[in-house]
Amino acid sequence: MKATGTAGVLGLAGCTAPTNTDPSQAEAATAAQQSASSLPAAAKPQVVDVPEQNNQVTLRAVNSTLPAHPGDSMGGPVELPKVWAWQADDREPSVPGPIIRTTEGEDIEVTLDNTNADMPHTVHFHGVRKTWENDGVPTTTGITVMPGEKHTYEIPANVPGTHLYHCHYQTHRHIDMGMYGIFRVDPEGYEQADQELFMTVKDWDSRLNRQMAGEDVSYSPRDRKPDVFTINGRSAPRTLHPEDGSPVLVSQGDTVRVHFANNGYMNHPIHTHNHRFRVIEKDGAQIPEAAQYEQDILDMAPAERKTIEFEADADPGIYLMHCHKVSHAMNGDAYPGGMVGGIVYESAMDSDVFSQLMQYAGYEG
Repeated sequence: MKATGTAGVLGLAGCTAPTNTDPSQAEAATAAQQSASSLPAAAKPQVVDVPEQNNQVTLRAVNSTLPAHPGDSMGGPVELPKVWAWQADDREPSVPGPIIRTTEGEDIEVTLDNTNADMPHTVHFHGVRKTWENDGVPTTTGITVMPGEKHTYEIPANVPGTHLYHCHYQTHRHIDMGMYGIFRVDPEGYEQADQELFMTVKDWDSRLNRQMAGEDVSYSPRDRKPDVFTINGRSAPRTLHPEDGSPVLVSQGDTVRVHFANNGYMNHPIHTHNHRFRVIEKDGAQIPEAAQYEQDILDMAPAERKTIEFEADADPGIYLMHCHKVSHAMNGDAYPGGMVGGIVYESAMDSDVFSQLMQYAGYEG
């Protein structure tokens, strides 16, 4: 099982050759790998409009794989052999987790269903003001949802904006295994843009995911060496796949609003080609119009959220949107790849260039 498309298991940075000669442990590792190979693939995140379902949502953790870029092009395939995906109700498990969306004043109940889980979990929501026992941190609230248990969190929708949620049990490991997502509270009277998207960027050290899948590799959270970089759980060129990826598809003159979140452990400066944008929200807070200005680099610290807005008024074509730490725009040693998306004008979708990109992305539609 490969995490990047450049080398075999032993050739990846930080990996060590198997040294364990205990037959029983070797058999256990083999069984774990076989089990991981049969896991479902995590989907891209879906929006859950919680007020439409009586202000209630149930979350579960589901062992999955993450096909960041399943094709052979551009350094592929890129796959994390084991992640812990969030599943909302009966929807597909996804990494990032589902976008939990509500409206200011529409408080929600989030039930963590751990009845079929094999480890403890919790859910912590950033941004909104809630009671102590609903903070989702086991060490300070005394509430840990153990395997076989359920617990319901009461989350008020009292701070409009774009926020995060994630597991807060063994946070350093559980976020890195995929247990994170966006929580969106629309202000009262909110008007959506012509194109409105949610995008979460994430850096991964695949050694952790491969270790959890049964591979004999060495990993320490104190010595992270990220080698996989994703937007909404996909690496380029899969990011441009119209169904499995998250391209920004626009028509000339559209107003475009993108809610960005960084659930990784590194800063990511996102650059938009040929489009200058304004940052209109930061960590849920509206930025006064007088303080907004046009720019083309969006730097985001870990856990930071920023909403940008721009007009699709460029020469119609295909333009990149990517992390400007160039090593993050790679799949292993192959460039381009990784944390690269695109702004695609509808009129350019009939071009030979777009057709070639779709072949790279594995789209046959």
